[in-house]
Amino acid sequence: MAAALRNRNSFQLVTQILTSSSLPLYLGSTTIRRSLETIAYEEVRAHPDKPYTSTAFIIHGFLGSGRNWRSFSRNLIASLSNSSPSSNWRMVLVDMRNHGKSAERNFDPPHDMVNTAKDMADLVKGQGWSWPEVVIGHSMGGKVAMQFADSCSRGDYGDSAALPKQVWVLDSIPGEVNAENSHEETREVLQTLQSLPLQIPSRKWLVNHLVGLGFSKSLSEWIGTNLKKAGDHETWAFDLDGAGQMLNSYWEKSYWTLLENPPKGVEIQVVRAENSDRWDSDTIQRIENFASRGENESLGKVSCNVLSKSGHWVHADNPEGLLEIMVPNLASL
Repeated sequence: MAAALRNRNSFQLVTQILTSSSLPLYLGSTTIRRSLETIAYEEVRAHPDKPYTSTAFIIHGFLGSGRNWRSFSRNLIASLSNSSPSSNWRMVLVDMRNHGKSAERNFDPPHDMVNTAKDMADLVKGQGWSWPEVVIGHSMGGKVAMQFADSCSRGDYGDSAALPKQVWVLDSIPGEVNAENSHEETREVLQTLQSLPLQIPSRKWLVNHLVGLGFSKSLSEWIGTNLKKAGDHETWAFDLDGAGQMLNSYWEKSYWTLLENPPKGVEIQVVRAENSDRWDSDTIQRIENFASRGENESLGKVSCNVLSKSGHWVHADNPEGLLEIMVPNLASL
């Protein structure tokens, strides 16, 4: 794996920041173009001049954006290319509704996991793409990834929708989350940001203010990356109210039924960060039980992985370890 990372510059990696299109609406013999605003995304490919062979969607977490995963996705593509030179992977880094560049667009409520996953299906349809072979989600994005697979299996996206072959759930609790326990800091962050003025004097002011309230310097600086310039001040790059509604849905939604009965043809890969404070013993045991059960030809598969030397921010804390877990599995497709 280290050799793969050293060789990642042996070919051209291109990141494209792309936008959405409209969808055709067919009425009898008449075609009317109906504007459908879809989520913003970036596309990372090793060989943009060649047809891609596989697609993975990468979904960030609460108050993040696709750009948080640029570096990791480039390393992932480089490693996959070294592992299988004939492959040409495409990584689609989405900005969830109310986040990143998607916050500048209008999406109908409710702002929940179901509609957030449907946004990705609308993107696929709007661009005329084939359906992604892999969906990767971190934290809140992990539940969006599970919802996407669940909705595909139920036919919610239409007969043309194809199930992903792999769903990666990166340090995301599958069941309901007790916000009073391990996610208390997330609630405190949300409440604190909601109490701040919409116009922030500067990023430095924000970081100092948050540190003064007791938040860590690293967390405060990360929150500061979500500011954008607006005249002589800064404002949020996300829609805080909409993102807060999504967080409530994330806490309330459970996907234990999906893990208990994964759709045939789908492998759900759960990655738990060794030093993450978001897991309790009952949740860990439940997932391990699903992963250790015997094969059933009528069901998909659940796998459980532990990422050592990592807290919740898996792509920053131990990216090489995460690559070592993911690359062999993705290369097997």
